[in-house]
Amino acid sequence: MDSALITPGLGVIFWMVISFAILVFILLKFGWPVVIKTLKEREESINNSLLAAEKAKDELLQLQTNREELQKEAKIERDEMLRNARLTSEKIIEESRLKAAEEADRIVEMAKQSIEYEKMQALHDLKNQMANLSIEIAEKLLKQELADKEKASAFIKQELENVHLN
Repeated sequence: MDSALITPGLGVIFWMVISFAILVFILLKFGWPVVIKTLKEREESINNSLLAAEKAKDELLQLQTNREELQKEAKIERDEMLRNARLTSEKIIEESRLKAAEEADRIVEMAKQSIEYEKMQALHDLKNQMANLSIEIAEKLLKQELADKEKASAFIKQELENVHLN
């Protein structure tokens, strides 16, 4: 076995250390700032994302609170509208009831007037019929009484005397 491959010489080690140092120097000078800058940008991006997520969470909570308040206000408004509708319907019903009562009173009054008029008309017709009947009866009696000439002259004289007295 060849030990030269396993144990390097002093010159090789020296140049390897120099090459390594130059590589580390170049990486520290040019590569490391880019890596650090990229890591910082990534860290800022993550922090901004976390802040945005927190802000979104707060906004969501605020929206939920606003939604609940709007629901409460809508419920109150709905209850108020229902109450107003109920009061309006009760008012309309009461007005209708009053108008119906007034109309009923007016109809009853008109019926009373109509009945009174018809009653007066019936009494007037009854009086006319009784007068006509009385005239007919008187006519028949006079015809019977005046059938005899002596009785007729006596009756006429008596009536003429009554007329002069008045």
